[in-house]
Amino acid sequence: MECRSCLTDSTLSVVADTSVIINLNATGYSEALLGALPNRLLVVEEVSFELEVDGRTGRNDAEALSALVAQGGVELVRLGDAGTQHFISLVSGPANQTLDDGEAATIAYALEYGATAPIDERKAIRICAEWFGELSTGCTVDIFAQDDVQRILTRDTLADAVFNALYQGRMRVPAHYVEWVVNLIGKKRAAQCRSLPASARSAGLWRS
Repeated sequence: MECRSCLTDSTLSVVADTSVIINLNATGYSEALLGALPNRLLVVEEVSFELEVDGRTGRNDAEALSALVAQGGVELVRLGDAGTQHFISLVSGPANQTLDDGEAATIAYALEYGATAPIDERKAIRICAEWFGELSTGCTVDIFAQDDVQRILTRDTLADAVFNALYQGRMRVPAHYVEWVVNLIGKKRAAQCRSLPASARSAGLWRS
């Protein structure tokens, strides 16, 4: 099954939130993935700060991000005045209408500078749809499915990277990407990935 990534314009910068960086680190192929991705990958400082205090993955994601920055694969950026105002609005108010600092800063930067924001958390996706219809958003899987990434990486490498992001990073997969992901990694490995829907983990449901 062919499923097109939203990252069709290589001139647009991509600003990644905390979950996206965790997923990329989990792949074991982050350097190769970012080398194949034609878009600039940006990370706001707030995401870097979140990773420094987030120990849920059992890996040092902050250190891995620093290595990607040093290699030139990722660029750390700061919010400007307009972005700061968006950020304040996204972290202030009732809990069901506010976001963590990393997600809020990522969205605020994308709004300020016209970047694409891959975000995986459902609440952040909902808030973007309700408040910022003009914002270009995507998800981690859009990076794997980007045309140049699929062309440059071997299918086996890409499948291993996606499986690791699912199994180690617990990457969320939007419904329109589930069949593409399962066909890529195979039904046996899909059955091990608890972040996939239960139907996608059922043996025999998808062709490998």
